[in-house]
This record gives sequence, structure tokens and C-alpha cells, in this order.
Amino acid sequence: MEIAASILSADFMDLKQSLKRVIGADFLHIDVMDGHFVPNLTFGPCVLQNLAHHSDTPLDIHLMVDDPLFGIELYKDLTPAYITIHLESTPHLHKLIHHIKNLGFKAGVSLNPATPLNGLEYVIADLDLVLFMSVNPGFGGQKFLPLVLDKITRFKQKFPTYSGKIQVDGGINAQNAPLLAACGANLLVVGSYLFNHENPALALQELKKA
Repeated sequence: MEIAASILSADFMDLKQSLKRVIGADFLHIDVMDGHFVPNLTFGPCVLQNLAHHSDTPLDIHLMVDDPLFGIELYKDLTPAYITIHLESTPHLHKLIHHIKNLGFKAGVSLNPATPLNGLEYVIADLDLVLFMSVNPGFGGQKFLPLVLDKITRFKQKFPTYSGKIQVDGGINAQNAPLLAACGANLLVVGSYLFNHENPALALQELKKA
């Protein structure tokens, strides 16, 4: 199991120290929100432009925006490992996936909790990551939605040859991480549970053992 620490739950008055608390995470998960696709705003690339000076952890950028192409162009200079866009955000999913890959990054597609799997059918062979939202996106600290367990199981049945990452984001902790692992998830986005833990290093170990 790999863990992406969601900096949405970090202390932005002391981001440098927050990053030290999650050393050992496999990725830093960057939630980009525009106040339109989701009812919240987060941060622009100027906040993160010096991130590489303080952490060598690969970046995992999750674009929760109405205009994913604009977001891709805005954040590409951060040279992330992954850029993930929402299936619901664009009628040009195939085009944008290949745009991300042509930039040299791995491409992911995210699905909101109630979004069916059908939209993945003609792009699944091009994907490096599929992100299942286990909360309705927009805010950290929400309660995990168990429906994602069945959704991942159905995904594995529908796309048995898929070999990329199966990522889950929302309300993840040490109790539900093993359930997600049993369904086939192999990359968990963890925010509040990790950053609010009195011993984040121990929390990381527990989650990785899932």
C-alpha cells in the first residue's frame, strides 16, 4: 500500500513544518479547487512553487476544476508524477488524458461517489491511475462513504486487465484502510487522519500495513 499525504489538511501558516511531519509518504497529494466544480477554493501554483526546495516527495495533483486544461497548464511546471482530472469535468476526456501524457506525466481520472464506471470504458487502457472519491469532494475531514468498497470491486470485475493505480480519497483512516486494500486499492490519499495524528510516522506505518 502506498500513501499520498493530502496537504489540504496541512497547516498553511507553517507548511514547511507540516511537510516534515509526513516524511515517509509516497506522494504529496495536491487538491486544486476552483470554487465552481467544488464549493471551495484551495491554492494556486505560486503557493507551491518552492515546494521542491523543502520536499523531494513526488507530487500527485488532483484537479477539481471546471476547466481542467487550464489547470493542467497552470500546474505543469511543478513537474508532478501524476495529474488527475475528473471524468465529470470535461467532454474531451480522451484528449486531455493524452495531453497530460504528452507532457511527460502520468494521467489519472477521478470519479465522484455517485458517478458510474461506464465513462471509463474507452480510456481505461490509457490510464495510469483511477481515483475513487470516498467523500463528495470540496472539503477535508468528511466521513468515509462505504459505497466505494462495492464500486472498487465492480471496477475490478469490469476492467480485469487494468494494471494502474487504484487510488481512494476521503475519510481514510486505520480502520477502513484494510477494507480498501481487500477490495484492491493500492494508493490511499490521507489528510486529516495523518496530519492530526499525534504521531504521523506511526500512522503512516499503520496505513502502509493495510
